[in-house]
Amino acid sequence: QVQLVESGGGLVQAGGSLALSCAASDSSVSITAMGWYRQAPGKQRELVAAMTRGGGRNYADFAKGRFTISRDNAKNTVSLQMTSLKPEDTAVYYCAVGMSTAQATAVMLGRGAESGSWGQGTQVTVSS
Repeated sequence: QVQLVESGGGLVQAGGSLALSCAASDSSVSITAMGWYRQAPGKQRELVAAMTRGGGRNYADFAKGRFTISRDNAKNTVSLQMTSLKPEDTAVYYCAVGMSTAQATAVMLGRGAESGSWGQGTQVTVSS
């Protein structure tokens, strides 16, 4: 397993933008899928967006058109650019990665509990 460190969360007004970043502790390992999940108070953790090493992407419906996921395979980093933020986007955002095929499939399809590693999370708060 690799350790993941997220950064970039914060407080933003509705309609604003934030960029999140996640870096894996080992840039030499091959990470098949990297993704972002979020968990709001009282709700289950849910997929935001995920991306395969080959460039395939999967977005939650609420993220389509507003959020963009990207990754740097050489550095094992993944970013999430969020625009047009809404108060309902307020949550702790987590980075998740899948090393094996099974883990990567889980990350891509929203089954985060079966992923390889999780970051500690970064808080995103959108004020109205």
